[in-house]
Amino acid sequence: MSSAELATLACCDLGGIVRGRSLFASELGRKLNRGVSWVPANHSLTPGGGLAEPNPFGPLGDLRLLPDRGTRVRVKAHGEASALELTLCDIVQTDGTPWECCPRRFLREGLEQLGQAGVRLVASFEHEFQLVSEREPGLPFSFEAQRRAEPFAAEVMGALLEAGVQPERFFAEYAPHQFEVPVQPAAGMAAADRSVIFKEVVREVARRQGLRASFAPLLDLDTAGNGVHIHLNLLDDADQPLLYDAARPGRLSELGGRFAAGVLRHAGALSALTAPSPASAARLQPHRWSAGAVCLGLQNRETLLRIPPLVTLDGADPGPQLHLEFRGADATANPYLALGAIVRAGLAGLDGQLPAPEILQSDPASLSGEEAQRFGVGAWPASLADSLRALADDEAARGWLGPLLYEAYVGVKRAELAAVADLDAGEVCRRYGEIY
Repeated sequence: MSSAELATLACCDLGGIVRGRSLFASELGRKLNRGVSWVPANHSLTPGGGLAEPNPFGPLGDLRLLPDRGTRVRVKAHGEASALELTLCDIVQTDGTPWECCPRRFLREGLEQLGQAGVRLVASFEHEFQLVSEREPGLPFSFEAQRRAEPFAAEVMGALLEAGVQPERFFAEYAPHQFEVPVQPAAGMAAADRSVIFKEVVREVARRQGLRASFAPLLDLDTAGNGVHIHLNLLDDADQPLLYDAARPGRLSELGGRFAAGVLRHAGALSALTAPSPASAARLQPHRWSAGAVCLGLQNRETLLRIPPLVTLDGADPGPQLHLEFRGADATANPYLALGAIVRAGLAGLDGQLPAPEILQSDPASLSGEEAQRFGVGAWPASLADSLRALADDEAARGWLGPLLYEAYVGVKRAELAAVADLDAGEVCRRYGEIY
């Protein structure tokens, strides 16, 4: 390790942007217990670079970025590029007490509430991304598209392994230069940490090859966008699966049905936290294989919640496989806020003993008018402004955030809307393509 090598203490802000402070890697050990300074108003920085005004912080106050030493990541230097080293942090008060606007705290408290119900969450974030390139793209899903991306494909998989993200596969997706790398599930907080680390490692490998990786929801209105599928599995305290019941519709247990019902009941408010940019809603429309219907589907890529297929080849046990896939998210979301809100929505379904939702097993486009309304076709908010109204109208969801975090978050989102108010939809997508 070079004496001048830098390590970053990092956090993910309300716009899903990673920010932090860097120090000499040789000094990191001395900072693990005290962290480094941080400023409350940093939480009102917008993805466009400005400060949301008004904001609840102003020039007052001081905080600390306190490292979670279990999240330390190092990807070795390569060529002229220095090593990538970062450690994710909680944002705390100067005496170490939790700060009410820390996104990791928001998720941690949601997971604790779920744990009090005897339920443990295992999850994974499945990101799609595109390499911004002038090269002719290969055909969708083709081996040729993957080979044209070399040496990026092999090097990014190696870097993700080095970072401890546990990638499973690499493959080309539908849009030009679009790829996907599923990663292994992890316990709730670790799953969100992996989402942050995954994006930074992918971007780093792309930079080293003179490329840029974009996770923006939609680079071009005429092509497929980049989603984040959040896979959710629930276990009991003995790590036994809770979602599988062979005797029930979709083989989804009563507990799983209640959890799904809570997520669907709060879907409008969730959209403000899971797909929260002015560019997000254009991707989440019918016929885009995203969230065209706000309902539960069985192997149905047009539904907000999906029960993926169960593989029984070679005697595989279906019980541990069954999980829920939330398809209404993208990389403009803070993963801790997104997952924390989904957990709370599902928990509301458990606490309220909501009945399991009906399962849609057909293309939503084939439904009659009455059926389409019943299954929520086109019910996903049509804009960020609509999502923010849904959040404001959902008293329970507002309460999850608490007054200060809600004010800060909505302030950032309103500033984003104001910044693009005079742009057409295509330019909004291009702008966010440059940011994310």
